[in-house]
Amino acid sequence: MGFGGSCFPKDLSALISTADAAGCPARIVRAVKDVNDRQREVFTDKIRAHFGGNLDGRTIALWGLSFKPNTDDIRDAPAVFIAETLLAGGARLVVFDPAAESNFRALFGDRVRYARASYDALPGADALCLLTEWNEFRNPDFERMKQLMSNAVIFDGRNQYIREELENIGFTYYCVGRPSGEKQT
Repeated sequence: MGFGGSCFPKDLSALISTADAAGCPARIVRAVKDVNDRQREVFTDKIRAHFGGNLDGRTIALWGLSFKPNTDDIRDAPAVFIAETLLAGGARLVVFDPAAESNFRALFGDRVRYARASYDALPGADALCLLTEWNEFRNPDFERMKQLMSNAVIFDGRNQYIREELENIGFTYYCVGRPSGEKQT
């Protein structure tokens, strides 16, 4: 889903601006920024497509809100864009992050529901979006997840899971950067 945070995106924008001002456009750097920004849209497009373009009333769980694990920083985090996009489409969100909840709450208030633990975000969920690769999300109990969720659908924004294993359990699995049906090795 691309990078986020306060430093690297800002530094890329500054480099692009400086290069433009010097009359030497940094086309590769601009392309990196454009592709990164587009990855978030590609991810939300997959979610909308799965639900036939209609997210109205769908409950979607989000695991991971920070731009990277082991921080509470949500500045330019993909989760912020994704949450805004899903809410605008009519989805209801239940979110969990081991550290970033207070920062997310300051931005989203009561527009989303906050879970106390990862599995607490899943009851009745139509889908789960894995947005940050926290260690505690690496090896979840998929059978338990399937029982808790209304629909066994995972959108893995970090390519953390193995498609074949999930499909054998009965999940519909989407990831980024790999064609549908391609096995992870």
